[in-house]
Amino acid sequence: MPETFWTVRWPDGAEERLYSPSSIIGELFTAGQSYEVKDFLNRARIGLTRASNRVEKKYGFACSSAMDQLTRIETRIAPFETQTGAQITCLGLTH
Repeated sequence: MPETFWTVRWPDGAEERLYSPSSIIGELFTAGQSYEVKDFLNRARIGLTRASNRVEKKYGFACSSAMDQLTRIETRIAPFETQTGAQITCLGLTH
């Protein structure tokens, strides 16, 4: 369950390093791939929830860092949800 960081480029051009407590996030995001806002948010929710669940299964408690990251993503992505054609690009993943 190695923690994984993935770097994204938001529609405004800013780049940000995101965190997951599990490499499962790599099953949902691919380096070099761009995702429409709704798709990106859905993938992030699925991936970070699964990652938190893996932590809970192993250690007996959910991963608050995964849920905090999801909250930050939801906040960051909100301004782009109404922009037609807005995309987030996954620049890379590291373990």
